[in-house]
Amino acid sequence: MSEPSNPLDGVRKLVQRRLPEAGDSPIEWFGAGLENEVFLVGGDLVVRIRKEPDPLLRATAVRHESALLAIVGRISPVPVPEPVFTDPAAGALAYRLLPGVPLREYPVDGSARLAAPLAGLLDRLHAVPIAEVRNLVPVDNEPLTVWLADTADDYRDVAARLDGRQRRAVEDFLARTPPARPDTLTLCHNDLGAEHLLVDPDTGMLTGVIDWSDASIADPAYDLALILRDLGPQVYHAVLEGYSHPFDDTHRERAAFYARCALLEDLAHGVRTGERRYLDANLALMNRTFEPGPEGLGK
Repeated sequence: MSEPSNPLDGVRKLVQRRLPEAGDSPIEWFGAGLENEVFLVGGDLVVRIRKEPDPLLRATAVRHESALLAIVGRISPVPVPEPVFTDPAAGALAYRLLPGVPLREYPVDGSARLAAPLAGLLDRLHAVPIAEVRNLVPVDNEPLTVWLADTADDYRDVAARLDGRQRRAVEDFLARTPPARPDTLTLCHNDLGAEHLLVDPDTGMLTGVIDWSDASIADPAYDLALILRDLGPQVYHAVLEGYSHPFDDTHRERAAFYARCALLEDLAHGVRTGERRYLDANLALMNRTFEPGPEGLGK
């Protein structure tokens, strides 16, 4: 039986075919998420390869994401990936490396310096006409009772990692009636966590927003929820001050709800896979995310 091929060889052949001038550049593995494996070519070209095994779904996803990035790139006040080439058959999308480091790796002090660009991004993103993206992204609008049931499953997997106070807070949350479903959906990044926000490590300023593969027509409160979870209430409130779309108490209630569900989902992923980055990052956010307060459901 022949040895499996080196994935770097496949990336090299792809680059030689689509961008010949970079074909002899050094290639290194750059990371992986749930949907993509990522390689860095010549130190500045990011090549993302979809893990989707179905060739039709893989090709469609690449075409749709490339078209979406063209739309977002026109309206975003923050840099986003700009495709250099795509190869739908290979499930590949390539773009120049954006400056900065993932915010997950950079300890911020809760400064509102991030708030203005994030508010500007969400203001424009949530105003994109649905008709422009209806054929590019899915609709994500599950009942919040389903969210709560899924979170209860996640909690069973993580309960042993929590202390008694944290378990009581989660169990109180799970026992409550979830908020009502939203009555308005918008185009959302839908995974606006700290790992997808790039910052300048010297200034803490936002330099880019990456990984738009989960973009959906969804509840705009979810984009705000991940800011609340990962960046904390100070940045969250500062973003809302610059956000011009309606965001009343029902939106705030859903944002707090989603923040808690998303935290437990990521924590459960860390437990199931053994990935320390998910475990450590989300355990550190437990007390802040589940404490009673004006944004919480545990008042």
